[in-house]
Amino acid sequence: MDAQGRGRDEGIDPADQWVLNPDTGDYELRLTPSSGRSAAPAGSSAPRSSGARAAAPRRKPEPETSSPGERASVPGQRGGRRGAGGRGGKDEPRKQGGRAAAPAAGRRKVKAKSGKKKALIWTGGVLAFLLVGVGTAGYVAYQHFNGNITAVSTDGAGTGGFSKDRAINVLVIGTDKRTGEGNEGYGDAGSVGHADTNILFHVSKDRTNATALSIPRDLITDIPECPTQLEDGTEKDIPGTTGGRFNTSLGQAERTPSCTMRTVTELTGLKVDHFMVADFNAVKSLTSAVGGVDVCLAKDINDKDSHLKLSKGEHTIEGEQALSFLRTRHSVGFGSDLSRIEIQQQFLGSLMRKLKSNDTLTSPTKMFKLADAATKALTVDDKIDDINKLRKLGMELASVDPKNITFTTVPVLDNPDDKATVILDESKAPQVFSMMREDVSFTAVAKQEKAEEKAAEAAKLKGAKADPADVRVDVFNGGAPPGSAQAALDWLQNEKGVLKSTNKANAPQDVKKTQLVYGPNQADQARSLAEMMGMSASALKPTTTDAAYMEPMVLTLGPDFKQAGSALSAPQKAPENIQRVEADKAVCAK
Repeated sequence: MDAQGRGRDEGIDPADQWVLNPDTGDYELRLTPSSGRSAAPAGSSAPRSSGARAAAPRRKPEPETSSPGERASVPGQRGGRRGAGGRGGKDEPRKQGGRAAAPAAGRRKVKAKSGKKKALIWTGGVLAFLLVGVGTAGYVAYQHFNGNITAVSTDGAGTGGFSKDRAINVLVIGTDKRTGEGNEGYGDAGSVGHADTNILFHVSKDRTNATALSIPRDLITDIPECPTQLEDGTEKDIPGTTGGRFNTSLGQAERTPSCTMRTVTELTGLKVDHFMVADFNAVKSLTSAVGGVDVCLAKDINDKDSHLKLSKGEHTIEGEQALSFLRTRHSVGFGSDLSRIEIQQQFLGSLMRKLKSNDTLTSPTKMFKLADAATKALTVDDKIDDINKLRKLGMELASVDPKNITFTTVPVLDNPDDKATVILDESKAPQVFSMMREDVSFTAVAKQEKAEEKAAEAAKLKGAKADPADVRVDVFNGGAPPGSAQAALDWLQNEKGVLKSTNKANAPQDVKKTQLVYGPNQADQARSLAEMMGMSASALKPTTTDAAYMEPMVLTLGPDFKQAGSALSAPQKAPENIQRVEADKAVCAK
């Protein structure tokens, strides 16, 4: 039976259908609405109350399978899954068949406590529904939450889905769409829903740390051409824009979240795995579901534009007031959108701390309400369009500790041609992007590497270095932008004096990252070239046999090669004076 429908006649909260079994320490689904009866023993079938209604999913279910041995499929998505069978890329195979069968019905269990939950909720309210897969795995909950989910196509813009063996990038988009009760009074009531708030969550490959990168809506950037599946199922190539505002990557000219995905990749060089979209209603419902979020103000605020009126000091806010707080900019900092980004980051950090508190994690009522609100409020991409997929993503995020999560913002400068917009700070932004691409933490996280491996890597870069005139190398393009081999050759010869170098055009096969292959007797040449190009020790690939007389080394440029003269290895620390907020620290808005 549907946990939402069952028990309403007797005034029972749906979340209270989960009861603690003192014998097992697990939360179990109670199949009768009567609060005076104890739960049936685990594994048995509970009697049905004579007043209970027949089972009925929230959404119309798909037809049952014809085979008597198969289970019924789970309900379809709200409004259908736009993008199913639509456009896909070579890295994104189309889905075959329908949704996976649901678990067998009957009594299901939910663990009372889980060590993984605490770290799992680091993403704040926007990703909070990932905890559903860990906390409410029963069939009824699965069926109910699955019916809440709305999904749209990635249009081949992403990676095709996250993987256990690499870093994860999730793009969270907050739109300025004013639809919904009480939202018409905020700004442009007719907005199509632009990319107003944008956070790229990067979770490290080893899952020890994460960076949440805010991208200003008013950043001037190029928006690429976007192959898009529209709401009516038709496909359209939406032309790109040179020098437009970042927020027009969504909504403008029928652009969908997949276009924002592509724009982020063009800007940062990071491939995005998934996206999630929240509107004003999502903020209100999620903050209310968690029981409010604690914020701190360093001064009184009475903002006529955002409608926020709060006194100096600490407050717990939710719903409409939380939305007003997140929209405030004229009364904080310098009164710009960058100031608003800072208080949004402070708010999300507080929300993370609230969500990981025992008060939230040990309350079945709060957990259920939060998951229900989140799955109703958010739109996700079609690669994570059901609870099972979200659960798997959540488990990958589970080990991240909030103290190792850093909020930061793309370094920008005021646009000299337009005071209302900003442009990239070219002295700092490339360094931030490079750190994220190369999975370098913004926090002091200890690396779990064996001492002998570190010593072996370091040894490659230590020792004598050959004179540039004695460095002999063939340059291949193995996945770098077109023309890179010639650009690198020109730079090496004209700027560095490496005259014994040759452009060998395309490599026999592409490489994931730039690499230099050399013989043991060419180690001094390799160290010299690595120093010139800013290559890390891991990019050096010595062979086991010496190179022949006058045999050149082989330099193969990979996708990490952006332009000649730029260091290939990522910096090991963030640029000086960039804006940042640590998720585990409370900060008062000024």
